Amino acid sequence: MDALIYTVMSGAERIQRAQAVHANNLANLETAGFRANLEQASAAQVKGFGYDARHLSQARSDVISARAGSQRDTGRDLDLAIQGDGLFAVAQDGPDGAEAYTRGGNFTVDAQGQLRLGRHAVLGAGGPIVLPPHDKLEVLADGTVSILTAGQTELQPVDRLKLVRPDFAQLTKNEAGLLVTRDGGTPAPDPAVKVASGKLEASNVSAVEEMVATMNLARDFELQMRFYKAADSMAETGNRLVRE
Repeated sequence: MDALIYTVMSGAERIQRAQAVHANNLANLETAGFRANLEQASAAQVKGFGYDARHLSQARSDVISARAGSQRDTGRDLDLAIQGDGLFAVAQDGPDGAEAYTRGGNFTVDAQGQLRLGRHAVLGAGGPIVLPPHDKLEVLADGTVSILTAGQTELQPVDRLKLVRPDFAQLTKNEAGLLVTRDGGTPAPDPAVKVASGKLEASNVSAVEEMVATMNLARDFELQMRFYKAADSMAETGNRLVRE
């Protein structure tokens, strides 16, 4: 009976991890550009002599939903939304400034003129984008950032956002919730990726889907506990027969 108990408890642990994935998705329902994590389960045989009858459930939560979120108009120059497929490039935390990617486009400019997404520097063709003092800013559809400085009558291009379009199957999330490539590679800029200014893309999390999944997992957990009690009862009966 220990083989059955092992399998049941492994399944129950997988369900608890899956519930954490869906809870995190729901917590980011209002996070601009957030991409939902998808939880997947598979069966694996325990290796080693005498363990052929023992199996465990393995959970994966590093698969990302590529579904687009809805977009809303904000009218703010530094709110940007990618049209179709594509991602913004930003710098990760750390001295190396490795690249990460996101659909979130609620950018700001800090006191030093650096374009930022939260605490992350937004990357352009030559690295982090730094803007000189300006009176007006405009981002074109191809990601070109132009500004109007004092005394000028025409917008002048400063840099161009790095826009990439990697295969979503090759992406996962880092500790900050940003997208990174599984192999550590750096996708090249894709000139076909377009952006719209004055818009923000919402999270692609569906509250209904997440709640239904959570309820189904709760029922599955109850079923696993019934199996566990049944296995425990069978083991107790077998031990009593041996004693008698």
